[in-house]
Amino acid sequence: MTTIRLSQVRQAISHYLTDPLVQLLARTPVTPTTLTCLGFVVTVGAAVLIATGYLLIAGLVVLVAGLFDMLDGALARRTNRATRFGAVLDSTLDRLSEGALLLGIIFLFAGEGSTIGILLAGGVLITSMLVSYIRARAESLGIECTVGLFTRPERVIVLVLGLMLNQIEIALAIITTLSLFTIGQRLTLVWRYTRSG
Repeated sequence: MTTIRLSQVRQAISHYLTDPLVQLLARTPVTPTTLTCLGFVVTVGAAVLIATGYLLIAGLVVLVAGLFDMLDGALARRTNRATRFGAVLDSTLDRLSEGALLLGIIFLFAGEGSTIGILLAGGVLITSMLVSYIRARAESLGIECTVGLFTRPERVIVLVLGLMLNQIEIALAIITTLSLFTIGQRLTLVWRYTRSG
């Protein structure tokens, strides 16, 4: 029940934040795909800022990229331009965006000689991809799998805080730990649905 409520809370917050902007964008020629691609480009810019040590600015840029990520799907639904390819492209660029940010962090830590930081970034890379992969695999089996305490929005928020407070290692440790918990939640859900099959 808690995970269902969390999913509903995420949707309500996203709707509240994006609805005014979506109404405005719906009157322009801007397409959901344009927003998706812009969000990716902005994220790559943030990764470069991280790699070069401009952490506070990088955190702000990641927030801007997150706004694009919220707007593209909402605009697609509002303008009846949601397509299966658009959904796949969005998911693909989301994964690439996370990977780019983590590569920027790894580059930063490599320059500082922080083995722990590099390992933590690797842990986030693995666990965050698994959170998304389990959902995709479950849904390919016809199982709705939106449960989970710690999904992409939460990962982005914690990473932004880590960047802006210059506490990246702590942020990465939190993301890895809670992503592992979410992996367990999603695997448990899939097991419950499939154990009788």
